[in-house]
Amino acid sequence: MLKGSILQKLEIAHRSTTRPIHFGVYFKNTLVALCHALEDHILGSEGTPLVITAFQQGKWYLQEADRYADIAQCSREIVIMAAANSGFAEHPTSELPNVNLVGLEANDPVAEEWHLIILSSEYTAMVICQELSADDYGSGGLPTSDLERKFYGLWTFEPELVQETAEIAIAHIEKYNPELAHKLNSHKQNIKTSIATPEELSAVVSRVVDYLQTGQEKLTIPQQTLDRNLVSNEIQAFLRMAQLMDLADINNPMAAAEVVAICETMAQLLDLPAWQIKRLRLAALLHRIDPLQKAESALTPGSSHRYQEDAPSCPLTCPLVPGAQVLRTMSRLRAIAQIITHQTEWWNGTGEPAGLIGDEIPLESRILALAANFQWQVNQQKYLNQPGEEIFSQALDHCQQQQSTRFDPKLVDTLALLVMGLQQGLDFPLMKPKISSAMWLLDPRWDTHTKSSEEIKSYLQ
Repeated sequence: MLKGSILQKLEIAHRSTTRPIHFGVYFKNTLVALCHALEDHILGSEGTPLVITAFQQGKWYLQEADRYADIAQCSREIVIMAAANSGFAEHPTSELPNVNLVGLEANDPVAEEWHLIILSSEYTAMVICQELSADDYGSGGLPTSDLERKFYGLWTFEPELVQETAEIAIAHIEKYNPELAHKLNSHKQNIKTSIATPEELSAVVSRVVDYLQTGQEKLTIPQQTLDRNLVSNEIQAFLRMAQLMDLADINNPMAAAEVVAICETMAQLLDLPAWQIKRLRLAALLHRIDPLQKAESALTPGSSHRYQEDAPSCPLTCPLVPGAQVLRTMSRLRAIAQIITHQTEWWNGTGEPAGLIGDEIPLESRILALAANFQWQVNQQKYLNQPGEEIFSQALDHCQQQQSTRFDPKLVDTLALLVMGLQQGLDFPLMKPKISSAMWLLDPRWDTHTKSSEEIKSYLQ
């Protein structure tokens, strides 16, 4: 990481905090897709953001100059940093009144960075990366293809982190143009940033995934590593969306991490295979994505069931309406979408959206529904200042009252074993995933594994 770079300053600021930054490695084609998605979202949103960018060299800016002329029409101010004397000052976009060019000195570490920082009252977003050095590439040497160039950094929608990075970038700009820095600080203070609404997040995440998938389709030759990097970032987009949903809930901000821990412990008690636990973990991380809760199923109560190849654990599931759920835009996440959608089914068949009954409900959906309800009950009891042991027993009692009506009776018995362990001192770690790399979530077996009803029942016996 280059000394004095914006990336390094951000890393140092968080190095000794409780929230250190986890950086990932991104190929150029992934960053192009990410930046284009975030830039084009400006054109369709109502806010007029402050946009700060760094393009390394002017020639890269020249490829985007026409796009930035359109973006400028929807922005209050745009700053473009790049190495000087590359011809970008002569482009017509640079003459626009709200477009500011900052020519970086040749030895400026920011000239090796690629940034896009968007501050809007509607949402915040940023991509902040630094190109790997020749030594970083190791024995393989520098890539021969431009698309295979690698960058180290992160991207996020988190308002506080975006604001902090903007402040670091403006301080760097001040060395070149104090007057511009003063104007940018004024704009920043006038923008009241907040966590985006579910609708706004859904729109920008859908655009990010669409652009990443388009970038995937443009790969003209088989490039498995590039492909996996794109897919990893598609999953990251959903994880970041879910992360903000939790942060927006000040009364239950740890819901996802706690539900994951409960689901994984129950799955281990049931002796589920590793690939299924991984799928359940991802569904638990994403279970509160708001647009998903509004989704409708193509199968209404009384309709006939049909088999589906990517159905989670049980073949008797309903197909989802294409486009009805944001997760379904990714083929790898269709099974996850089904798990989340059917968490609102009831064991007695009176739930939604399909009125599935008993073992017809996917096993992962049954586990997720029970774990999420138990976590919520525990969180409610904490606010009532109940003693530790009573918190778990009262939350369990609430679930037991709905045993055989809402919840699978055998799963409630499994939860009772877990609660007994908690009361005797069992503790399970709450591990937040490193969203900067979603490679750990990729499992090709998701697309091929299905289980018969007999196999699933055996897990509960």
